[in-house]
Amino acid sequence: MTVIRPSKIVCVGRNYAAHARELGNELPKWPLLFFKPPSSLIGDGDVIVMPAVSQQVEYEAEVGVVIGKRARKVGRTDAMSHVRGFTCANDVTCRDLQQTDGQWGRAKGFDTFCAVGPVVAKMDDWDNLEVIGRLNGVERQRAPVSDMIFSIPVLVEYISHIMTLEPDDLILTGTPEGVGRMQSGDVVEVEIPGVGILRNPVRGDETR
Repeated sequence: MTVIRPSKIVCVGRNYAAHARELGNELPKWPLLFFKPPSSLIGDGDVIVMPAVSQQVEYEAEVGVVIGKRARKVGRTDAMSHVRGFTCANDVTCRDLQQTDGQWGRAKGFDTFCAVGPVVAKMDDWDNLEVIGRLNGVERQRAPVSDMIFSIPVLVEYISHIMTLEPDDLILTGTPEGVGRMQSGDVVEVEIPGVGILRNPVRGDETR
Protein backbone atom coordinates (compact mmCIF):
# COMPACT_ATOMS: atom_id res chain seq x y z
CA MET A 1 0.00 0.00 0.00
CA THR A 2 1.31 3.44 -0.85
CA VAL A 3 1.71 5.95 1.95
CA ILE A 4 0.78 9.08 -0.02
CA ARG A 5 -1.59 10.20 -2.77
CA PRO A 6 0.28 12.90 -4.69
CA SER A 7 -1.32 15.06 -7.36
CA LYS A 8 2.10 15.05 -9.04
CA ILE A 9 5.49 13.39 -8.74
CA VAL A 10 8.29 15.80 -9.61
CA CYS A 11 11.66 14.18 -10.18
CA VAL A 12 15.17 15.59 -10.39
CA GLY A 13 17.69 14.13 -12.81
CA ARG A 14 21.47 14.12 -12.49
CA ASN A 15 21.51 15.59 -8.98
CA TYR A 16 24.58 13.59 -7.89
CA ALA A 17 27.77 14.35 -9.79
CA ALA A 18 29.07 10.78 -9.68
CA HIS A 19 25.83 9.41 -11.14
CA ALA A 20 25.89 11.97 -13.95
CA ARG A 21 29.45 10.90 -14.75
CA GLU A 22 28.67 7.17 -14.69
CA LEU A 23 26.09 7.71 -17.44
CA GLY A 24 28.37 10.06 -19.39
CA ASN A 25 26.26 13.17 -18.80
CA GLU A 26 27.29 16.75 -18.10
CA LEU A 27 26.38 18.31 -14.77
CA PRO A 28 23.23 20.46 -14.96
CA LYS A 29 23.41 24.20 -14.36
CA TRP A 30 19.98 24.16 -12.74
CA PRO A 31 17.70 21.33 -11.54
CA LEU A 32 16.72 19.01 -14.37
CA LEU A 33 13.04 18.20 -13.81
CA PHE A 34 10.80 15.46 -15.17
CA PHE A 35 7.59 13.78 -14.04
CA LYS A 36 6.29 10.38 -13.13
CA PRO A 37 2.52 9.82 -13.31
CA PRO A 38 0.68 9.05 -10.06
CA SER A 39 -0.37 5.77 -11.73
CA SER A 40 3.26 4.60 -11.45
CA LEU A 41 3.08 4.65 -7.65
CA ILE A 42 3.35 1.44 -5.60
CA GLY A 43 4.16 0.76 -1.96
CA ASP A 44 6.46 -1.36 0.16
CA GLY A 45 6.22 -5.02 -0.80
CA ASP A 46 4.41 -4.41 -4.07
CA VAL A 47 5.80 -5.94 -7.26
CA ILE A 48 7.81 -3.95 -9.79
CA VAL A 49 6.72 -5.21 -13.22
CA MET A 50 9.26 -4.91 -16.02
CA PRO A 51 7.62 -4.14 -19.39
CA ALA A 52 8.35 -6.43 -22.32
CA VAL A 53 9.31 -3.46 -24.50
CA SER A 54 12.49 -2.81 -22.48
CA GLN A 55 15.63 -4.92 -22.19
CA GLN A 56 17.27 -2.76 -19.50
CA VAL A 57 15.12 -1.92 -16.49
CA GLU A 58 17.17 -0.36 -13.68
CA TYR A 59 16.71 0.63 -10.02
CA GLU A 60 17.45 4.14 -8.75
CA ALA A 61 17.47 4.60 -4.97
CA GLU A 62 16.37 8.08 -3.94
CA VAL A 63 15.29 10.27 -1.05
CA GLY A 64 11.63 11.16 -1.47
CA VAL A 65 10.41 14.50 -0.12
CA VAL A 66 6.70 14.67 0.73
CA ILE A 67 5.07 18.08 0.79
CA GLY A 68 2.92 18.82 3.83
CA LYS A 69 1.81 22.41 3.23
CA ARG A 70 0.94 24.19 0.00
CA ALA A 71 4.10 25.74 -1.44
CA ARG A 72 3.99 28.48 -4.06
CA LYS A 73 7.04 30.63 -4.74
CA VAL A 74 8.65 29.87 -1.37
CA GLY A 75 12.20 30.85 -0.51
CA ARG A 76 14.82 28.29 0.39
CA THR A 77 15.01 29.54 3.98
CA ASP A 78 11.31 28.73 4.42
CA ALA A 79 11.24 25.66 2.18
CA MET A 80 11.53 22.98 4.86
CA SER A 81 8.47 24.29 6.73
CA HIS A 82 6.45 23.08 3.73
CA VAL A 83 7.85 19.53 3.96
CA ARG A 84 5.83 16.85 5.74
CA GLY A 85 8.66 14.35 5.82
CA PHE A 86 10.88 11.93 3.95
CA THR A 87 10.40 8.50 2.44
CA CYS A 88 12.38 5.88 0.55
CA ALA A 89 11.81 5.87 -3.20
CA ASN A 90 12.85 3.83 -6.21
CA ASP A 91 12.77 5.73 -9.52
CA VAL A 92 12.56 2.64 -11.75
CA THR A 93 13.83 3.42 -15.26
CA CYS A 94 13.97 1.71 -18.65
CA ARG A 95 17.49 2.88 -19.44
CA ASP A 96 17.36 1.78 -23.06
CA LEU A 97 14.14 3.71 -23.70
CA GLN A 98 15.52 6.75 -21.88
CA GLN A 99 18.47 6.78 -24.25
CA THR A 100 16.46 6.27 -27.44
CA ASP A 101 13.34 8.38 -26.83
CA GLY A 102 14.96 11.78 -26.28
CA GLN A 103 12.58 12.46 -23.39
CA TRP A 104 11.92 10.41 -20.28
CA GLY A 105 8.14 10.09 -19.98
CA ARG A 106 7.93 6.54 -21.32
CA ALA A 107 11.16 5.29 -19.74
CA LYS A 108 10.11 6.31 -16.25
CA GLY A 109 6.32 6.32 -16.45
CA PHE A 110 5.25 2.67 -16.58
CA ASP A 111 2.88 1.34 -13.93
CA THR A 112 4.83 0.21 -10.81
CA PHE A 113 7.83 2.43 -11.69
CA CYS A 114 7.64 4.62 -8.57
CA ALA A 115 8.00 2.51 -5.43
CA VAL A 116 7.62 4.55 -2.22
CA GLY A 117 7.51 3.75 1.49
CA PRO A 118 7.21 2.21 3.94
CA VAL A 119 6.52 5.41 5.92
CA VAL A 120 6.83 9.18 5.74
CA ALA A 121 9.12 10.30 8.56
CA LYS A 122 9.70 13.79 9.88
CA MET A 123 13.44 14.34 10.34
CA ASP A 124 14.84 17.43 12.05
CA ASP A 125 18.36 16.44 10.99
CA TRP A 126 17.35 15.89 7.36
CA ASP A 127 20.67 17.34 6.17
CA ASN A 128 22.40 14.26 7.62
CA LEU A 129 20.26 11.74 5.72
CA GLU A 130 21.80 9.21 3.37
CA VAL A 131 20.29 6.84 0.84
CA ILE A 132 21.32 3.23 0.28
CA GLY A 133 20.32 0.96 -2.59
CA ARG A 134 20.62 -2.85 -2.51
CA LEU A 135 19.96 -5.55 -5.09
CA ASN A 136 19.36 -9.01 -3.62
CA GLY A 137 20.93 -7.89 -0.36
CA VAL A 138 24.11 -6.53 -1.96
CA GLU A 139 24.76 -2.83 -1.49
CA ARG A 140 25.04 -1.03 -4.83
CA GLN A 141 24.42 2.62 -3.91
CA ARG A 142 25.17 4.81 -0.90
CA ALA A 143 25.43 8.58 -0.62
CA PRO A 144 24.60 11.36 1.84
CA VAL A 145 22.23 14.13 0.80
CA SER A 146 25.19 16.48 1.19
CA ASP A 147 26.45 15.02 -2.11
CA MET A 148 23.48 16.49 -3.96
CA ILE A 149 24.28 19.18 -6.49
CA PHE A 150 21.06 20.99 -5.56
CA SER A 151 20.01 20.68 -1.91
CA ILE A 152 16.49 19.84 -0.81
CA PRO A 153 15.62 23.46 0.15
CA VAL A 154 16.92 24.66 -3.21
CA LEU A 155 14.78 22.07 -5.00
CA VAL A 156 11.61 23.04 -3.11
CA GLU A 157 12.28 26.71 -3.85
CA TYR A 158 13.03 26.09 -7.53
CA ILE A 159 10.06 23.81 -8.18
CA SER A 160 7.59 25.99 -6.25
CA HIS A 161 8.49 28.94 -8.47
CA ILE A 162 7.42 26.87 -11.49
CA MET A 163 4.36 25.06 -10.14
CA THR A 164 2.39 25.07 -6.91
CA LEU A 165 3.22 22.10 -4.71
CA GLU A 166 0.21 20.66 -2.90
CA PRO A 167 0.10 18.49 0.24
CA ASP A 168 1.17 14.90 -0.53
CA ASP A 169 3.02 15.93 -3.69
CA LEU A 170 6.26 14.00 -3.99
CA ILE A 171 9.71 15.18 -5.02
CA LEU A 172 12.28 12.54 -5.98
CA THR A 173 15.63 14.18 -5.37
CA GLY A 174 17.92 12.18 -7.66
CA THR A 175 19.96 9.00 -7.39
CA PRO A 176 23.65 8.47 -6.57
CA GLU A 177 26.06 6.36 -8.60
CA GLY A 178 25.68 2.58 -8.72
CA VAL A 179 22.44 2.17 -10.66
CA GLY A 180 22.05 -1.15 -12.41
CA ARG A 181 19.85 -3.63 -14.18
CA MET A 182 17.16 -5.70 -12.47
CA GLN A 183 15.94 -9.15 -13.50
CA SER A 184 12.79 -11.12 -12.79
CA GLY A 185 13.10 -12.70 -9.33
CA ASP A 186 15.28 -9.93 -7.91
CA VAL A 187 14.46 -8.02 -4.74
CA VAL A 188 15.48 -4.37 -4.64
CA GLU A 189 15.76 -2.34 -1.44
CA VAL A 190 16.05 1.36 -0.72
CA GLU A 191 17.05 2.35 2.79
CA ILE A 192 17.23 5.74 4.43
CA PRO A 193 18.63 5.16 7.93
CA GLY A 194 16.25 6.60 10.48
CA VAL A 195 13.38 6.51 7.99
CA GLY A 196 12.99 2.88 6.92
CA ILE A 197 13.62 0.23 4.28
CA LEU A 198 11.56 -0.10 1.11
CA ARG A 199 11.56 -3.63 -0.39
CA ASN A 200 10.06 -4.62 -3.72
CA PRO A 201 10.25 -7.89 -5.66
CA VAL A 202 10.74 -7.70 -9.43
CA ARG A 203 9.13 -9.77 -12.15
CA GLY A 204 8.62 -9.67 -15.88
CA ASP A 205 5.35 -8.71 -17.51
CA GLU A 206 3.36 -11.94 -17.72
CA THR A 207 0.90 -10.36 -20.17
CA ARG A 208 3.51 -9.88 -22.91
